[in-house]
Amino acid sequence: MTESGSVTCVSAHQKMIPVDEALQIVLSVAQKLPPVTVPLHQALGKVLAQDIIAPDPLPPYPASIKDGYAVIASDGPGEYPVITESRAGNDGVGVTVTPGTVAYVTTGGPIPDGADAVVQVEDTEQVKAPSETKCVRILVKTSEGVDIRPVGCDIQKDAVVLKSGEKIGASEVGLLATVGVTMVKVQPTPTIAVLSTGDELVEPTTGSLSRGQIRDSNRAMLLAAAAQQQCTVLDLGIVGDDKEELDRVLDSAFASGINILLTSGGVSMGDKDFVKPLLEKKGTMHFSKVCMKPGKPLTFAEINLNQAENAPVNKVLAFGLPGNPVSCLVCFHLFVVPTIRLLAGWTNPHLLRVQARLQQPFKSDPIRPEFYRAIIRWEVNDGSGNPGFVAESTGRQMSSRLLSMKSANALLELPATGTIIPAGSSVSAIVISDLSDTALSKATLSSDSSTTIHKNIPNKITADGSQDAPYKVAVLTVSDTVALGAGPDRSGPRAVSVVNSSSEKLGGAKVVATGVVSDDVGKIKEVLQRWSDTDKMDLILTLGGTGFTPRDVTPEATKALIEKETPGLLYVMMQESLKVTPFAMLSRSAAGIRGSTLIINMPGNPNAVAECMDALLPALKHALKQIKGDKREKHPRHAPHEKAAPVDAWERSHKLASSGSAKPTCSCSCSH
Repeated sequence: MTESGSVTCVSAHQKMIPVDEALQIVLSVAQKLPPVTVPLHQALGKVLAQDIIAPDPLPPYPASIKDGYAVIASDGPGEYPVITESRAGNDGVGVTVTPGTVAYVTTGGPIPDGADAVVQVEDTEQVKAPSETKCVRILVKTSEGVDIRPVGCDIQKDAVVLKSGEKIGASEVGLLATVGVTMVKVQPTPTIAVLSTGDELVEPTTGSLSRGQIRDSNRAMLLAAAAQQQCTVLDLGIVGDDKEELDRVLDSAFASGINILLTSGGVSMGDKDFVKPLLEKKGTMHFSKVCMKPGKPLTFAEINLNQAENAPVNKVLAFGLPGNPVSCLVCFHLFVVPTIRLLAGWTNPHLLRVQARLQQPFKSDPIRPEFYRAIIRWEVNDGSGNPGFVAESTGRQMSSRLLSMKSANALLELPATGTIIPAGSSVSAIVISDLSDTALSKATLSSDSSTTIHKNIPNKITADGSQDAPYKVAVLTVSDTVALGAGPDRSGPRAVSVVNSSSEKLGGAKVVATGVVSDDVGKIKEVLQRWSDTDKMDLILTLGGTGFTPRDVTPEATKALIEKETPGLLYVMMQESLKVTPFAMLSRSAAGIRGSTLIINMPGNPNAVAECMDALLPALKHALKQIKGDKREKHPRHAPHEKAAPVDAWERSHKLASSGSAKPTCSCSCSH
């Protein structure tokens, strides 16, 4: 999270650890659950624990793509008798199409032996024949293989159609059925027990509250939140501030085979807060205070249950959540949801992060990073002239005020600066619920708009579809961390800001597309190629992936696509960066031209992006014009060739030879 790792949070009793560190501890303790085998209809939403191999090809026979007639392509147009019909099933079996005959086929029907092409119905006419034999007139010439799906063209025999670790959605269920898999090995979701503590709590069914009583909202909320994550839930009820009763309930819960225990309340500093000491007694206490607002008293313990010798360790991950409802639910999203995902086999358990612009100024806490409840939605113009998410507050942000979680679909990460963050600022937003209900509520996007929201996908590409800018610029952040949602994108927004603020110096250039991809050569090439060849971007800036680590592959992806190299640009960037750090010499950046697009690799550091852009600005406008075909020189002392006084080339050469001069006279100052 933004700057949380650099904040030292100290209380009077104990040091608080940063959020990132706390989450890392939790995920390092959590372990993927053993796989189970379930019927196909129970596999939806689970993660595959096996590779799925196709036992046979698809289609298993040559199949027609359209309704029409199976023909021999070399026969050409003409009238032909229809010797059979081939529909779904075994129709046409044993019949061979010979030269001068055709067979009627339906979409998906098997192609009879002998035929090598299909002519669609629209390119034929029925012919009235004097006999009972059905005839058809073929109106067009076709080629071998036209409108025929060969055997295995969709799925080849023994192909891996799904890999272990992939999440099963509706289309994956369809694939499993296609290859005949009815029992699937998957990673199970954990079983979660939920317990509320406190003498003040009564059941929600209580009609009239006595003095000092409140209805238990946390338990119902946590049970619903766990069920929303497809977990099996166990309701442990309410336990008052009774240490012996709490001890008994905890032992019973641990013995019931649960994977995660969620308690709410009893983790602060009161003399009746027994959850923390009991968890510490029963297992390993990893932390009991986190530097965050809300949620400071969050406690996490690991309970290893007694097992027979050499048996696998059965552990329960216990979260002592704060009693305030907002703190409770915020901690559930930030810590419990990633834990559930890891136990359930997700490759990337982290919550999705996006950048959002503030609709109003927010005050940040001076000591603890704050997770501000907000509603984010997608706008064609987020206030910067570009498409993006905007964020608005859900209201007063007290940890006891559950109304601040109502309709919230994101937690804004506000650094601990104690300052006012002005409206229009871009901040990191952690997505905590489905965006579909609110993300487009005020947007004017139609279903065919070129602006797209990509959710739950590590490779996010956005564009505003602007065609008005003289030069279109695209910015691609290359980062595993950002693509996986494990950290915010700081370089991308900085590059967009630098380019758009320098638009005049760049001849009116404007950023019209931004994207994030992981450090993968194929994915980087796919975006660069699309932006260059299809979207016709004039300038593409890639950010990151230019160093020495094994995952730094941006230069390799770029060099595979560019047609002309531009080493001068790299030289200038290197000179500028070396003024700041000697490590700049470790850059392996590439730059070059593909078609009419200039592609430049830049460092991933936000400050380095600004430094390199400043160094390139004096020449970039001219470079973009030249790529578009403008060959005019722009040096102020240069006399354009078309305005130079005409000189007879033969006469000039003769005078040079006669005078013995080594210096040629030229009407222009450029070198030839």
